[in-house]
Amino acid sequence: MNFPEFRNREGEKLDTSFHPGSREGVLLILGHGLTGNKDRPLLVELAKGLSKRGWPCLRLSFAGNGNSEGRFEDVTITKGTEDLQAVLDAIPSGVQVAYCGHSMGGAIGTLTAAADVRIQVLITVSGMVYTANFVEREFDDLTPGEDVMWEDPKCPLTQAFIDDLNDIGDTLDVAHEIDVPWLLVHGTDDDVIPILDSEDAFATTETVKEIIEIDGADHSFDAESYPQVIDAIDAWLNEHLS
Repeated sequence: MNFPEFRNREGEKLDTSFHPGSREGVLLILGHGLTGNKDRPLLVELAKGLSKRGWPCLRLSFAGNGNSEGRFEDVTITKGTEDLQAVLDAIPSGVQVAYCGHSMGGAIGTLTAAADVRIQVLITVSGMVYTANFVEREFDDLTPGEDVMWEDPKCPLTQAFIDDLNDIGDTLDVAHEIDVPWLLVHGTDDDVIPILDSEDAFATTETVKEIIEIDGADHSFDAESYPQVIDAIDAWLNEHLS
């Protein structure tokens, strides 16, 4: 599968890595969470494991993250949805697309899948649902424009980011509109995005759905839990994308 250079609607180049698979006419796009990028271990291991099972995978760094162009100061969920739509614009017609988003990438996927019929299967892993609550929980004691996220100097906290997540509030109304098969995966020991986020999204949506709670897994999962996530996604794709 050959792809052109991916650029978003601001003209910023989006860094991607493609893992070929034996299955034709399908593609799984993987999106990362806040302060992450396409090279985070979870996304790499998912892409490697799923491509070995035949699923072509495309790992994506949203603008301002990793080696993608753009500034981290401009990162928001809303801009992430625009980046994902720009990637979808460049996918050849006729390709069946599934999207798998981790953490904030899960919120991006939910918002995009509800509005864009080109996503035919949705997977969220530790997906963020309560966006305003996340901002309050993680950054309420920080000053936008002065402080950074999680003590990372490369990730300044901006008012634009806070306002965007507060304006979204949560993705439950959008979850109710999802009409494609949706797999939700969450670790029981996640202390960044509570498992309640996935449980409430699951309870809200009326689409074909499944929730898998992985005992003992934290927000980023690990070598022990990666195979469980891969198995779950593989089974879901086999059922709904083949």
